[in-house]
Amino acid sequence: MCDHRCLHCGPRAGSARDDELDTEEALRLVGELAELGVGEVSLIGGEAYLRDDFILVLRAIREHGMTASMVTGGWGLTDERCAAAAEAGLMALSVSVDGLSVNHDRVRGRQGSWTRAISSIERARSHGIKVGANTQINALSAYELLPLLDRLTEAGIFAWQLQLTMVHGGAADHPELILQPYELPAVFETLDRAADRCRERGIRLLPGNNIGYFGPSEHKLRFPQKRGGHYSGCMAGVVTLGIESNGELKGCPSLGGPTNQGGSWRQYGLRMLWERSQEIRYVRDRTLDDLWGFCRTCYYADVCRGGCTATSEPLLGRPGNNPFCHHRALELDRQGLRERIERVAEAPDIPFGTGLWQVIRESKDPDERQRTGPVAIERPRTSRLVHAFGSGSEIDANDGRPADSPERGST
Repeated sequence: MCDHRCLHCGPRAGSARDDELDTEEALRLVGELAELGVGEVSLIGGEAYLRDDFILVLRAIREHGMTASMVTGGWGLTDERCAAAAEAGLMALSVSVDGLSVNHDRVRGRQGSWTRAISSIERARSHGIKVGANTQINALSAYELLPLLDRLTEAGIFAWQLQLTMVHGGAADHPELILQPYELPAVFETLDRAADRCRERGIRLLPGNNIGYFGPSEHKLRFPQKRGGHYSGCMAGVVTLGIESNGELKGCPSLGGPTNQGGSWRQYGLRMLWERSQEIRYVRDRTLDDLWGFCRTCYYADVCRGGCTATSEPLLGRPGNNPFCHHRALELDRQGLRERIERVAEAPDIPFGTGLWQVIRESKDPDERQRTGPVAIERPRTSRLVHAFGSGSEIDANDGRPADSPERGST
């Protein structure tokens, strides 16, 4: 369930699933997470506080010795809910603030959302909860980051997580929200200044896994977060795990759809899926030969492995080639080129539904672009077949229908 209607929402949250885990199941799952050795459990959504039992789940996470955190839009985070969450042991809260008030409210789908989000930060802090913020960088918010940081500083955040809006779910229906790859150098100049201001103010800057990679700001942005101070590859199914509200497991909370569902916890249990599900193990098992396009030839290929899987797969049908890369944008700029993305197939109206896009490489000089047109086009690839755990059928990465289905998309 959710009390926002965000334009960019990956799971297209709104109403609860009919088959969501009940309280008893959720508490048993918390126990299995602890047995597996999990260190932190973060409740996300939708909105976790719309479940009547979210306090019981928080308390169980703490009783099993794990860190309990939560991500929220803050619309209905009342004083009573904050007090109860603090008493149950909530250790960190991250409030989503996607730009200044006008653009935040537009993207979040509710007037007054920005004011409520800022109030939630202040309210939770008054109950002794450490509160940070998370911000989606999109075509609207990208140029508001520094004044937004000033306002978040006034509200008293201890950390600020940033990530690029990804083209799945609702965002796939709104190309106007998505940054173009050629805009990344300007965005990273802003992020460089933001990193300096965060350090001066004692705020921990946390770049999401789709922020990067290997540009001149890499160490400044990542040294508080990553050992070695640089991106070290997608961690989906390596050190992270996503669990949907009905117990479907996946390697990363930002991944979705049948291609990435690794099996049902109800049917198989946590440990078996973590150890054996091909969809969850995908990043653990892949090699350089799974990269393609620009990323396969990149100097940093062996370390980066194409960056964030949840960014590249919804864009081009399979991971391993990611145009949202600072290093890539700068390398092309030195050659007098730039890249932009263009949607070629719309996404189905399902949670984490993905369309398909193509990457167009062209001259950065407008007169030359008009004269010559594209230099190259990287078209989507949908050849990564996965075997749904226990389903007995292959699934095509294009749309999640069986590979022999006559209704499969032809792009």
